[in-house]
Amino acid sequence: QAQLVESGGGLVQPGGSLTLSCVASSSVSRINGMAWYRQRPGKERELVARISDSGFTDYKDSVKDRFTISRDYEKNTLSMEMRSLKPDDTAVYYCYVDYGGTWHHTLWGQGTQVTVSP
Repeated sequence: QAQLVESGGGLVQPGGSLTLSCVASSSVSRINGMAWYRQRPGKERELVARISDSGFTDYKDSVKDRFTISRDYEKNTLSMEMRSLKPDDTAVYYCYVDYGGTWHHTLWGQGTQVTVSP
């Protein structure tokens, strides 16, 4: 069964750091790209960072220079290191994958809560 399992969320003080991880099951193959989205309270889900299969990365302006997205191709894992966290980063973070080559199947993780508060 194709699935994404996220971990790494939690409560952190402003200025702190967290690293999110997302493990894709072995049936998630021929990955075209992966991404992290977030949904802040009262807001729509938004793209935070994405990485193509070739390693090209792209970030939301407000997280550039603070967040780093990366992939471990052997372990089929997506990660995102978040530094200098701000209260405005508080959200549920979701892992997303586009896989299956030209079939472009899509899959979402269950979400992990990140709370930035004193």
